[in-house]
Order: sequence, then C-alpha cells, then structure tokens
Amino acid sequence: MTVSETTTHDVTDAPALTGERADLLEVLAKHRHFLRFTTRDLTDEQAGLRTTVSELCLGGLIKHVTGAERSWAGFIVNGPSSMPDFTAMTEADWARRADEMRMLPGETLAGVLADYAEVARRTDELVATLPDLDATQPLPKAPWFEATAQWSARRVLMHIVTETAQHAGHADIIRESIDGAKSMG
Repeated sequence: MTVSETTTHDVTDAPALTGERADLLEVLAKHRHFLRFTTRDLTDEQAGLRTTVSELCLGGLIKHVTGAERSWAGFIVNGPSSMPDFTAMTEADWARRADEMRMLPGETLAGVLADYAEVARRTDELVATLPDLDATQPLPKAPWFEATAQWSARRVLMHIVTETAQHAGHADIIRESIDGAKSMG
C-alpha cells in the first residue's frame, strides 16, 4: 500500500466525531479560517508589514498561533516538559520568541501557512484520538500561572480556540490597515 493509499484508507475509515470533540474542532476550524483568510491575495512583503505601533504583522501572527498551538498540543501529551520554563528564560530566549511575531528573511507566507496547516492537522488528530479530555497536566512555570495550577486537555483546547480567535481579530485589523480588506462585513 502506498502512502497516499494509507492516508486515504485511514481518513475514510476514521469514525466521524460527534459531541464535544466535534464542537471544539468546528469552532477552532472557524477561527483558523478567519485567521488564514486575512492573508488572502497578499505578497510575502505585505504579510510582513507592521501597520500598527506593535510588532505584529500577519505572517508573524500566523507563526505565533502556529507555535502556540504546537506547544499546547505538546503540553496535552507531554505536560510542562514540552514548554519552556518561562521563569528561567534569558533575554536571548525572549528575543527568539519575539522572532515568532514577525516574518524573518527567507520566510514566505506560503511556508508559514503550510506550517500552520500541518500543526492544525496534528492538533485535530490529537483531539480525535485523546483518550480523555479530563486528563490534566501541571502548567509550566510562568509568572502568569499559579504555581500549583493544572489544566485539563479540554481547558487547553479552549485556550487554543481563544488564542486563535483573539489573534484572528488582531489580524483583521492589520489586514484592514494594509488595503482596506476585511474578513467579515
């Protein structure tokens, strides 16, 4: 069997999701769509434009959401070891994280979107196959988290949805300031 036959076979034989998992993925898919939609018909240069006083650009927002979703999905499976200890980060660590919010030389919008699509596919697969949405992990060390706090897989997924929705709104403002295009309305 070839890779494409295996992929088709796996997708075809996968049971359709219902209930809470289907709802979570449907809402997440909607917000992912709006985020990606803000980049329609843009050049790589436009995707890297800062149009407000912040460091945010469309390509950088998608990179950030991609990285956040990747990290939080890893957290669901591996706990806090999959994320940095934010209390021990150096200036260089923070500078590398800041690069996540902008288009770097050599990066393309197509590449950023492809990476996001792959992370989304893996997250969707994780949601579909998780044994228990109630399974919890202790949060990573960070000044913004209570030291003993734990989040369930469900709470992490809601956080991913919230983060995606919030940044889709940011992206809409940035896009409108580039050329007047809007995601809605």
